[in-house]
Amino acid sequence: MSILKHKSKFLKPFKNVFILILAVFIIWMLFFDANSYLIHHELNSDIDDLETEKEYYKKEIEKDKKAFKKLSTEEGFEKFAREEYYMKRDSEEIFIIEYEDSLKTKDHD
Repeated sequence: MSILKHKSKFLKPFKNVFILILAVFIIWMLFFDANSYLIHHELNSDIDDLETEKEYYKKEIEKDKKAFKKLSTEEGFEKFAREEYYMKRDSEEIFIIEYEDSLKTKDHD
């Protein structure tokens, strides 16, 4: 008999219809609704990821603008052509010196 009285203390608030409806409403809004807390949490984490990605691309754009500005001058363009594509003037000769640690080697086992 004491067990039934003990359980009735905890179940007493749920005998009220309004509290029962409120509890069902809260559970529905937290887990089952299209605008549930779980979906909002997932969308907020996606927004955070996109914000960090946005900052990364802004930094890359700034870096590319600086590189473009260097290449827009004649000296910068010539330096780039010489370093990347080994271009030269007609009256010049180019010697490429590669050190042993900069060479790409295949490991034979």
